[in-house]
Amino acid sequence: MEKTFDVIVIGSGPGGYVAAIKCAQLGLKVCCVEKEKVLGGTCLNVGCIPSKTLLHASEFYFKMQHEAPLMGISADPKMDFSTLQQRKEGVVKGFNAGIGSLFKKNNVTSIQGSASFIDPHTVQVGDISLKAKHFILATGSKPVALPFLPFDETAALSSTGALALKTPPKEMVVVGCGVIGVELGSVYSRLGTKVTFVEAADRICPGLDIALSSELQKLLTAQGMRFHLSAKVVSAKVEEGRAEILLDTKNLLVSEKVLVCIGRKAYTQGLNLEKLGIPTTRSGQIAVNGNFQIPEQPHILAIGDLIDGPMLAHKASDEGVAAAKILAGKSGRVEYLTIPSVVYTYPEAASVGLSEEAAKEMGFSIKTAKVPFKANSRARASFEEMGFVKLIAQEGTLRLLGCHIIGAHAGELIHEVALALHKRGTAHDLENTSHAHPTLAEAIKEGAHALISRSLHL
Repeated sequence: MEKTFDVIVIGSGPGGYVAAIKCAQLGLKVCCVEKEKVLGGTCLNVGCIPSKTLLHASEFYFKMQHEAPLMGISADPKMDFSTLQQRKEGVVKGFNAGIGSLFKKNNVTSIQGSASFIDPHTVQVGDISLKAKHFILATGSKPVALPFLPFDETAALSSTGALALKTPPKEMVVVGCGVIGVELGSVYSRLGTKVTFVEAADRICPGLDIALSSELQKLLTAQGMRFHLSAKVVSAKVEEGRAEILLDTKNLLVSEKVLVCIGRKAYTQGLNLEKLGIPTTRSGQIAVNGNFQIPEQPHILAIGDLIDGPMLAHKASDEGVAAAKILAGKSGRVEYLTIPSVVYTYPEAASVGLSEEAAKEMGFSIKTAKVPFKANSRARASFEEMGFVKLIAQEGTLRLLGCHIIGAHAGELIHEVALALHKRGTAHDLENTSHAHPTLAEAIKEGAHALISRSLHL
């Protein structure tokens, strides 16, 4: 059996399925090949969506325990973890079906199986040969294990295993304080697990602006989480269902579970890229040009976790849309500086643009403003006073360079500044934009006031 298409997209994650749909909407004949039995990739099935379901529920549970009594609400909440896991699975299955419906609506052919190149324009999927003028590789990434502690998903967990636990453990060691580590550690800490983090860097979430990273650690510590920073795991083993982790600081940690979140590696196994002369880096990634083309085979494009840049679902989606436009003969590009990142802890931490450290390293003369949510009327009324908004602008012109928010709903608030950065906006643009009162977003406007002259409410 042989089929021919304009474009074959390999992978149906947030980059792949979006690329396939956009290609079809632009008039191209498209096929999307997915090796798993369900559509949606890591983000939908074992990443963004299931983790956010657990994060939301555990945050609600935590607030009912610790904050509701302070607002005069008496409650004795109990967590039925099996019901929560069923809720999580229901959310995921709903979106699995949703992607399938979108494929049908947009005339995208969907084929299940592993694709392997047999020549530059042909892939084999089972007993089917598929030919195309162009390909978009969107196969994503997988968790990296410690070399001496393979994942058994029982005591030694990847993020996938952590999302599938039947009950919250009594204790958990989380190796790696990046976004995935602190999010999943937060879930189980709020459900009563004693959580201890290990991080080789001297601060958590090292990609964040230092002010945000420091504040986030302080707030998570106040919630009962413990941290070993500037510490590396030198050995680890699982015996009789318990994990033992030895640090280079000589600390020995013994725990029911160890969750390893030390990074992800691009997934290209089975694609047979070597047959096409396409090299991969040590982390499995592929070099591309400004149009996402692989130089060795320009008719093949790669996006998402397969290429350089932050491993973010929305970054992959943006690249999928841009790649589709390019293949349809239109202009397609991604503004990487304006891609926001969010840590969905409680409170959330969100960033867009340059950190203060990065701006200085790039030679900018900068001006910063920091507005605590304690000064915001909506935050005070809503019991959401933790954290702050930090704005960074270029000295003189006050062109916005970055924004960093830690606080309630930071992941929603950040997009106002993302748009301002995209439009090359200044602090004056934020100041002159009316903000409803009372709202948390007023803290952003207050920061603009402070950058321009001085704050009105501080």
